[in-house]
Amino acid sequence: MADKAKVTIEDVARAVGVSRQTVSRVINKGPNVKESVREKVEEAIARLGYIPNLSARRMGGGRSFLILAVNDRQRTLENWQAGRGNDWVDQMLYGGMTECEKEGYHLVFELIDTDPQLAPVQLSNSIASLRPDGIILTPPHSDNEELARMLTNRGIPCARVGRSAGTDYVDVFMDENAAAAEAVRHLLRQGHSKMAFLAGSPEYGSSQKRVEGFRKALQEAGLEVEAGVVAKANFQFDTAAELLLEMLDAPDRPTGIIADNDEMAFAALHVADKLSLNVPDDLAIISFEDTPGVRFSVPPLTAIRQPTSEMIARACACLIDISRGKDAVGSYELPFRLIERATTGPRQPAL
Repeated sequence: MADKAKVTIEDVARAVGVSRQTVSRVINKGPNVKESVREKVEEAIARLGYIPNLSARRMGGGRSFLILAVNDRQRTLENWQAGRGNDWVDQMLYGGMTECEKEGYHLVFELIDTDPQLAPVQLSNSIASLRPDGIILTPPHSDNEELARMLTNRGIPCARVGRSAGTDYVDVFMDENAAAAEAVRHLLRQGHSKMAFLAGSPEYGSSQKRVEGFRKALQEAGLEVEAGVVAKANFQFDTAAELLLEMLDAPDRPTGIIADNDEMAFAALHVADKLSLNVPDDLAIISFEDTPGVRFSVPPLTAIRQPTSEMIARACACLIDISRGKDAVGSYELPFRLIERATTGPRQPAL
């Protein structure tokens, strides 16, 4: 069996009867290669077990073949250190890594502080070390105009998750307002008129948009905004549980809860059990995210499914296109879905 580490690009070229440059263009998804030749080269690469050297590719074409995705450092580390994991990161890596792999690229994941003094310095250090062909800013970094301008000034293509302008950047998003409104309308159809929204951090623009959608949907239904309570629980289980204990133990408690993430929705389930409230008869719950855990909660959670992996995959695809000289700047909306499970149902009349 041949040592794959010793197979060279010249070996592939000889096997197909083409030049080294042609093999290089195939590897780098370059233009001016006939489809029949491309297929033969790809077959020879697979048969011989050739593994392209990233350093050589970078030296040859001026590209790094790296896409850098950055995430909120503090919140990510808090979830990991508490043993809660982070499904946003899982979905982000799944969407980004599979898309990059398909295109001969690599996804690099970095954690950056949200502190306005630290974020530009940390991102600059990552750029200097990696020289990525494009950078994905996730919330709340995607709301930081200084970071986006810094990348523009350096000539680095930028994708922003959760933004929709699409004028100078690759913006990928779902309609947060519409998603929150759909959650409200679902509860209204079930017979609820008093509901609460457990909001995340005010640093996150997506959270603010959901609050706006929640309030607007109540107004459109002819309800006073006061009929909907907004509680800032900062995406955290413990904070949400404290707020809910007071909220749900009151005589005029809400009968429907919409949580800005699954962790806070789990808190609602725990508090409901502690207060002997039946879900969904006494309390209906809808969550945002739809991470795998919601399917195994008791009862399984109704949730707005975010297209996280799809958004990151689209961001990577567009940044890779830009690195190849194509125009992919623009605004890309991906659809959300409301997945109905056992935490919502027709409201039972009071006895």
